[in-house]
Amino acid sequence: MANRRASITDLAKTLGLSPSTISRALSNHDDVSEITKQRVRQLAEELHYQPNQLAAALRRGRSNTLGVLVPQITGHFFPQVVHGIATEAAKLGFNVMICQSNEDVRQEQKNIDLLMHSQVEGILVSLANTTQNFTHFEVVRQQNIPLVFFDRIMEDFRGNNVSSVMIDDHQGAYQVVTHLIEQGCTRIAHFTGPLHLNIYKNRHQGYRDALTAHGIPIDDELIVFCEMDQKGGTQAMRQLLKLPRRPDALFSSNDLVAVGALQVAKTHRVRVPHDLTIAGFSNEAFTSLTQPTLSSVDQRCEQMGKTAVQLLQKMLKGNANRQEPPRPIVLKPKLLVRESSQRRPK
Repeated sequence: MANRRASITDLAKTLGLSPSTISRALSNHDDVSEITKQRVRQLAEELHYQPNQLAAALRRGRSNTLGVLVPQITGHFFPQVVHGIATEAAKLGFNVMICQSNEDVRQEQKNIDLLMHSQVEGILVSLANTTQNFTHFEVVRQQNIPLVFFDRIMEDFRGNNVSSVMIDDHQGAYQVVTHLIEQGCTRIAHFTGPLHLNIYKNRHQGYRDALTAHGIPIDDELIVFCEMDQKGGTQAMRQLLKLPRRPDALFSSNDLVAVGALQVAKTHRVRVPHDLTIAGFSNEAFTSLTQPTLSSVDQRCEQMGKTAVQLLQKMLKGNANRQEPPRPIVLKPKLLVRESSQRRPK
């Protein structure tokens, strides 16, 4: 037992009692004598016995545990969403089991399998950027386990036990591009990620719709698909600076890419915001620390996490009462204008 946790069976063998007697003694049942209870408790303390809370919960028919699956636990957005989830879950009496896919659909599949084997009562998930095969979520749906997608969602994946929470990415992008146009910009570039992900698809469409609404032609050479990280931003910005006619503004689908672009602009002596205005999306913590500070869209990440848990709880109650699940929730974005995009006074 030195290399593993002591079990009820170990206690039973040592004391010459049945496992059921050990279990009743630890639960302080009246049908076990005080002398036996004392012997069991003393040995349990000596062997550092810890009860299997999951097994006990499953015997009661509930695990009181929610599974959470995120692409990564880095940066600002996902840690803040997880903080919101954990805070609200604790408030409602749930434990939280957190996994990360590292943007790998194969790891995402393994995580879903792990969560289901752990008998979680519901799963909250934000998709990996490589996820295009959704069979692992089909298994969750067939098992009637409540499933709430947040931020990165499956728009066409529906069911009585499926719902979602997201920011209005289209509106957020539309606000950003409209702001850049109001600064006098007419040649606005756009850095985006894979359009099979709803967040990039909707932000891209918001960019296009804002240009069209203001009578500005869409120029495909100003739209760059890149990796959604700082390196991707530097590479994409170098590509733009080679154009015969450089852009006078940039809307990036996330802040890391925008920071990469900002660094390249500085090394090429492109003045921000005088020569080039820049705005990102996500409101990462570093956006208020860059020089100049970076305009961005606040995704209300902590509120998204809390809302996702509240929605899942309603689904759990709805399943018990055979009610339809709540409708998807769309949160309103908030544009935060900082130095990087201000050519004109506010």
